[in-house]
Amino acid sequence: MNKEISKIVLAYSGGLDTSVILRWLKETYECPVVAYAADLGQGEELHGLEEKALETGADEVFVEDLKEEFVRDFVFPALRANAIYESTYLMGTSLARPLIARGQVETARKTGANAVSHGATGKGNDQVRFELAFMALEPSLKIIAPWRIWEFKGREDLIDYAHSRDIPVPVTKEKPYSSDRNLLHISFEGGILEDIWNEPLEEMFVLSVSPEKAPDKPEYIEIGFEEGNPISVNGETTGPADLLALLNELGGKNGIGRVDMVENRYVGMKSRGVYETPGGTILRTAHMAMESITLDREVMHIRDGLVPRYAEMIYNGYWFSPEREMLQTLIDETQKNVNGLVRLKLYKGNCIVVGRKSHTTLYDPDFATFEEDVVYNQKDAEGFIRLNGLRLKIAQLSRQGRKGS
Repeated sequence: MNKEISKIVLAYSGGLDTSVILRWLKETYECPVVAYAADLGQGEELHGLEEKALETGADEVFVEDLKEEFVRDFVFPALRANAIYESTYLMGTSLARPLIARGQVETARKTGANAVSHGATGKGNDQVRFELAFMALEPSLKIIAPWRIWEFKGREDLIDYAHSRDIPVPVTKEKPYSSDRNLLHISFEGGILEDIWNEPLEEMFVLSVSPEKAPDKPEYIEIGFEEGNPISVNGETTGPADLLALLNELGGKNGIGRVDMVENRYVGMKSRGVYETPGGTILRTAHMAMESITLDREVMHIRDGLVPRYAEMIYNGYWFSPEREMLQTLIDETQKNVNGLVRLKLYKGNCIVVGRKSHTTLYDPDFATFEEDVVYNQKDAEGFIRLNGLRLKIAQLSRQGRKGS
């Protein structure tokens, strides 16, 4: 089809789309295809992946363990910003895509490939995330987006194609929703979830029990922070990936982190997404509590004003952009004194802050107390209020003068 393409690196997950794409690329471009998979915490989904890719037609397979890098260099930077998209989504997929794309680019350089491919549809956000990353990291690579050029119209067509080529796929026409999993979350979309009136089936969830089935006794945990990064759980210091995995387990068994939302995709349409993010939900709650006693008021308010824009950058695929890097530098500067310990109560879907302490705290009970104190003169508040209310007073007097004239 295109003789300029000599070798392709495909972002391969072993699911329906990329399994079909792998065979389709081989048949269409008649060149070697390298299957690249990043282990970001998919767990058992990676079992037998290399063998399946080879059986489906891959010439080479790379499965790269990037769990530590994913949490340390992508999840934690977003956590330091308390980043959340449209007040709801912790962006588990958005943060994973640039790292996968970077792995593809590095694999292309290593194997001599001159093209990369992905399984994102022409309606979704992931096509933008992958391709902006490719362009930022290696502009010379050709990009193949099968969903935008092939003849298939939907996933039922893909299932028929897979069956015709004896490609095993984990999706059926009776259960056609798709999922994406990593250490930060698992997402579900499409198929039966497209009817936004229907409640998600309980058996769909993977990382969490329903709040109704969570234990009747609350569980208390403590999370330690250093310069905005979580470093310990219950006094045990651990690496980023293990820490998030542990919190996923603790949050999941207590029914924490389920989200059902209709979000605004970058390409312009609304889409329903169902997410499980137990560990990320706990960390964001704990981090905000840690900041509440260690971050200066004006610094916090300026940073918080930038967070929606920062989250949009990540959601829309601009991780490797100068504007995201600029904001990240500013955000990280705010985190130098975000150190200490947060105590949380996990109970039936709720993550409740019940304690916080820090050696860099700005909270002083001598100033905050409602009891008698010697450090704060309450009479000072009178002049403070008078000066701050002056413009309001003048405006009202002006209105009254105009009415009387």
